[in-house]
Amino acid sequence: MRPVGYCALLAFAAGMLLGAPVQADSLPPAISVTGEASVSVPPDLAEVEAGVTSDAKTAHDASETNNATMGKLMLALKAASIDPKDIRTSRLSLQPQNAPNRAGSPAITGYRASNHVTVRLHDVTKLASTIDMLVGAGANDIDGINFMVSQASKLLDDARTQAVADARRKAEIYAKAAGVTLGAPLSISEGGAAVPMFRAKVATAMAPTPVAPGEETLSVTVNVTWAIKPAADQ
Repeated sequence: MRPVGYCALLAFAAGMLLGAPVQADSLPPAISVTGEASVSVPPDLAEVEAGVTSDAKTAHDASETNNATMGKLMLALKAASIDPKDIRTSRLSLQPQNAPNRAGSPAITGYRASNHVTVRLHDVTKLASTIDMLVGAGANDIDGINFMVSQASKLLDDARTQAVADARRKAEIYAKAAGVTLGAPLSISEGGAAVPMFRAKVATAMAPTPVAPGEETLSVTVNVTWAIKPAADQ
């Protein structure tokens, strides 16, 4: 037989594990709202992906032709004073081209070589002329343009401040309508922020190339819960 003290200890431990249910009225009275803010700015950076695609009967000929044209393209970028660190290879491929053959395996009819580079520009106004220059140097594939905001983090921080102010404005309206006083914030969480980048697809390049960067909108939402107390306690 176990000692009485041991049984009493077990009973105490079980009581601690089970605990008492949390009552809804034990939670502090509060108001929860969502604040929003956004800022629109013109992009100050741009990236363009351009390249050369060459077809030939043999893999060697396709690669040779492609390399020769890409060499001219790289020289043109150098002549345009594009910093080498702003040029990176984004795609490089050499693939066989097949003709459909219902009788058996597809027959290889030739080869396609492709080489693409992504060029970053720190002056958005030079984007159109850069595309025209790339096409003139032999680029026959312009895949797309990315417009970016270099100071996106700072701009988002400004939007966060505005979002909290917006949340407080809404909370004060609810508090006044409910006849209570707004207290200190109990919790603050960010609902989401826009990716600071605008993407535009360019299907073809024509001289002069029309480019419209527009504006980038950065948005933030913040969820804030404020404690409240009766207005008479103010």
